[in-house]
Amino acid sequence: MDALEAIRKRRSVREYTGEAIPRADLETIVDAGRLAATGSNQQPWEFIVITEQAMIQQLKAAAQWMDQAGAIIALVMDPSSRWWVEDGAAAVENMLIASTALGYGSCWLEGYTLPREAEFKKLLGIPEGKRLLTLVPVGVPVGWPDKEKKSLKEVLHWEKYGGL
Repeated sequence: MDALEAIRKRRSVREYTGEAIPRADLETIVDAGRLAATGSNQQPWEFIVITEQAMIQQLKAAAQWMDQAGAIIALVMDPSSRWWVEDGAAAVENMLIASTALGYGSCWLEGYTLPREAEFKKLLGIPEGKRLLTLVPVGVPVGWPDKEKKSLKEVLHWEKYGGL
Protein backbone atom coordinates (compact mmCIF):
# COMPACT_ATOMS: atom_id res chain seq x y z
CA MET A 1 0.00 0.00 0.00
CA ASP A 2 1.47 3.38 -0.90
CA ALA A 3 1.62 6.27 1.58
CA LEU A 4 -1.36 8.22 0.23
CA GLU A 5 -3.55 5.12 0.18
CA ALA A 6 -2.59 4.38 3.81
CA ILE A 7 -3.39 7.98 4.80
CA ARG A 8 -6.80 7.75 3.12
CA LYS A 9 -7.60 4.38 4.72
CA ARG A 10 -6.34 5.11 8.25
CA ARG A 11 -9.03 5.14 10.91
CA SER A 12 -9.05 4.58 14.67
CA VAL A 13 -9.49 0.83 15.16
CA ARG A 14 -10.69 -0.38 18.54
CA GLU A 15 -11.49 -4.06 17.87
CA TYR A 16 -8.71 -6.58 17.40
CA THR A 17 -8.58 -10.33 16.92
CA GLY A 18 -5.88 -10.89 19.56
CA GLU A 19 -3.46 -12.33 16.99
CA ALA A 20 0.25 -11.78 17.58
CA ILE A 21 2.09 -9.27 15.41
CA PRO A 22 5.51 -10.28 14.03
CA ARG A 23 8.42 -8.49 15.70
CA ALA A 24 9.67 -7.26 12.31
CA ASP A 25 6.34 -5.50 11.65
CA LEU A 26 6.42 -3.86 15.08
CA GLU A 27 9.97 -2.68 14.42
CA THR A 28 8.85 -1.25 11.06
CA ILE A 29 6.01 0.64 12.78
CA VAL A 30 8.31 2.06 15.47
CA ASP A 31 10.91 2.92 12.84
CA ALA A 32 8.28 5.02 11.05
CA GLY A 33 7.76 6.89 14.33
CA ARG A 34 11.50 7.35 14.74
CA LEU A 35 11.70 8.94 11.29
CA ALA A 36 9.05 11.60 12.01
CA ALA A 37 9.63 15.32 11.66
CA THR A 38 11.15 16.83 14.78
CA GLY A 39 11.91 20.41 15.84
CA SER A 40 15.63 21.20 15.52
CA ASN A 41 16.18 17.46 14.96
CA GLN A 42 15.91 16.91 18.73
CA GLN A 43 14.32 13.44 18.34
CA PRO A 44 13.03 13.54 21.94
CA TRP A 45 11.39 10.12 21.78
CA GLU A 46 11.84 6.56 22.89
CA PHE A 47 9.41 3.71 22.31
CA ILE A 48 8.41 0.75 24.46
CA VAL A 49 6.75 -2.14 22.62
CA ILE A 50 4.56 -4.22 24.91
CA THR A 51 3.47 -7.67 23.72
CA GLU A 52 3.22 -9.56 27.01
CA GLN A 53 -0.44 -10.23 27.76
CA ALA A 54 -0.02 -9.63 31.51
CA MET A 55 1.21 -6.06 30.91
CA ILE A 56 -1.45 -5.41 28.26
CA GLN A 57 -4.06 -6.45 30.82
CA GLN A 58 -2.68 -3.88 33.26
CA LEU A 59 -2.54 -1.11 30.64
CA LYS A 60 -6.10 -1.76 29.51
CA ALA A 61 -7.13 0.31 32.54
CA ALA A 62 -6.86 3.17 30.03
CA ALA A 63 -9.37 1.54 27.65
CA GLN A 64 -10.93 -1.89 28.15
CA TRP A 65 -11.15 -2.55 24.41
CA MET A 66 -7.39 -2.70 23.92
CA ASP A 67 -7.07 -6.03 25.74
CA GLN A 68 -7.12 -7.84 22.38
CA ALA A 69 -4.37 -5.71 20.80
CA GLY A 70 -1.40 -7.67 19.52
CA ALA A 71 0.88 -4.99 20.94
CA ILE A 72 0.84 -1.61 22.60
CA ILE A 73 3.47 0.99 21.80
CA ALA A 74 4.21 3.46 24.58
CA LEU A 75 5.64 6.77 23.39
CA VAL A 76 8.11 8.15 25.93
CA MET A 77 9.15 11.77 25.45
CA ASP A 78 11.87 14.04 26.80
CA PRO A 79 10.04 17.20 27.92
CA SER A 80 13.26 19.23 27.88
CA SER A 81 12.74 19.56 24.13
CA ARG A 82 10.76 22.70 23.32
CA TRP A 83 8.57 20.82 20.84
CA TRP A 84 8.17 17.47 22.60
CA VAL A 85 4.36 17.37 22.23
CA GLU A 86 4.41 18.31 18.54
CA ASP A 87 7.26 15.89 17.84
CA GLY A 88 5.39 13.14 19.66
CA ALA A 89 2.26 13.84 17.61
CA ALA A 90 4.28 13.53 14.40
CA ALA A 91 5.77 10.22 15.57
CA VAL A 92 2.34 8.84 16.47
CA GLU A 93 0.84 9.81 13.12
CA ASN A 94 3.70 8.11 11.28
CA MET A 95 3.11 4.95 13.34
CA LEU A 96 -0.64 5.03 12.66
CA ILE A 97 -0.03 5.32 8.92
CA ALA A 98 2.64 2.60 8.97
CA SER A 99 0.28 0.29 10.89
CA THR A 100 -2.41 0.84 8.26
CA ALA A 101 0.05 0.27 5.41
CA LEU A 102 0.98 -3.09 6.96
CA GLY A 103 -2.68 -4.08 7.35
CA TYR A 104 -2.98 -3.48 11.09
CA GLY A 105 -5.43 -1.34 12.98
CA SER A 106 -4.24 1.16 15.56
CA CYS A 107 -5.54 3.99 17.70
CA TRP A 108 -4.09 7.06 19.41
CA LEU A 109 -4.98 6.73 23.09
CA GLU A 110 -3.67 10.02 24.48
CA GLY A 111 -6.81 11.28 26.19
CA TYR A 112 -7.05 8.05 28.17
CA THR A 113 -3.33 7.79 28.88
CA LEU A 114 -2.50 11.14 30.43
CA PRO A 115 -4.82 10.83 33.47
CA ARG A 116 -2.97 7.60 34.37
CA GLU A 117 0.50 8.73 33.36
CA ALA A 118 2.10 8.32 36.80
CA GLU A 119 0.63 4.82 37.23
CA PHE A 120 1.71 3.70 33.74
CA LYS A 121 5.18 5.23 34.07
CA LYS A 122 5.71 3.15 37.21
CA LEU A 123 4.42 -0.02 35.50
CA LEU A 124 6.70 0.50 32.50
CA GLY A 125 9.77 1.67 34.44
CA ILE A 126 9.85 5.07 32.73
CA PRO A 127 12.37 7.44 34.39
CA GLU A 128 11.13 10.38 36.45
CA GLY A 129 12.29 13.07 34.01
CA LYS A 130 10.49 11.54 31.01
CA ARG A 131 6.83 11.84 29.97
CA LEU A 132 4.48 9.16 28.69
CA LEU A 133 2.70 10.97 25.88
CA THR A 134 0.43 8.15 24.76
CA LEU A 135 -0.20 4.48 24.26
CA VAL A 136 -0.85 3.18 20.74
CA PRO A 137 -2.59 -0.21 20.58
CA VAL A 138 -1.88 -2.11 17.36
CA GLY A 139 -3.58 -5.27 16.19
CA VAL A 140 -5.20 -7.32 13.49
CA PRO A 141 -8.53 -5.55 13.06
CA VAL A 142 -11.83 -7.40 13.49
CA GLY A 143 -13.20 -4.97 10.91
CA TRP A 144 -12.19 -1.72 9.31
CA PRO A 145 -14.15 1.41 10.30
CA ASP A 146 -15.47 3.31 7.30
CA LYS A 147 -16.46 6.54 9.03
CA GLU A 148 -16.28 9.34 6.50
CA LYS A 149 -14.02 12.34 6.89
CA LYS A 150 -15.10 15.84 5.89
CA SER A 151 -14.67 16.49 2.19
CA LEU A 152 -11.74 18.52 0.91
CA LYS A 153 -14.21 21.17 -0.26
CA GLU A 154 -15.46 21.60 3.35
CA VAL A 155 -12.01 22.32 4.79
CA LEU A 156 -9.91 23.91 2.02
CA HIS A 157 -9.58 27.67 1.61
CA TRP A 158 -7.43 29.46 -0.98
CA GLU A 159 -5.43 32.61 -0.21
CA LYS A 160 -7.58 33.55 2.84
CA TYR A 161 -10.31 32.05 4.98
CA GLY A 162 -13.44 31.66 2.88
CA GLY A 163 -11.47 31.99 -0.34
CA LEU A 164 -12.45 29.69 -3.19
